[in-house]
Amino acid sequence: MSSIVEKVRPIIEPIVEQFDCYLVDIEYVKEGPNWFLRIYADRNEGNIDLDDCALISEAVSSHLDNIQPDPFPAAYYLEVSSPGAERPLKNEQAIRDAVGSYIHFDYYVPQFGEKSHEGTLVKVNDEDYVIEVKIKTVTKQLEIAKSAVSNARLAIKF
Repeated sequence: MSSIVEKVRPIIEPIVEQFDCYLVDIEYVKEGPNWFLRIYADRNEGNIDLDDCALISEAVSSHLDNIQPDPFPAAYYLEVSSPGAERPLKNEQAIRDAVGSYIHFDYYVPQFGEKSHEGTLVKVNDEDYVIEVKIKTVTKQLEIAKSAVSNARLAIKF
């Protein structure tokens, strides 16, 4: 169903930008018997709020209703929301923008004996990420190969 996302992204992105926001991600997923088109957006200055989401939803809905031929094979629910405090870092630029932030990495195969790490992203090199983690009482910097990371997101430090 990613082809649907690819078809609607060029329609959705400029609409989101009209509201001084930017598109973080789009998902088209089936949950139970229902299909959902989820749009994650954030504000350029500050956080997106419920009013922003409602305005974006109305504008996107009217544009998607007028696409011919209709790219959606079935009825769907449209949801517009913030990506949240633990937003996914979907691409290299999002990870680079997160330098200095507390993040969570999941791995394809364990790194330094762990399936995942949380810590502060210190820097991004051509081949790896440097993350500062606390292991028991010791703070260490780990170099993680970019190819080892299966999932990246912001994390909340407790």
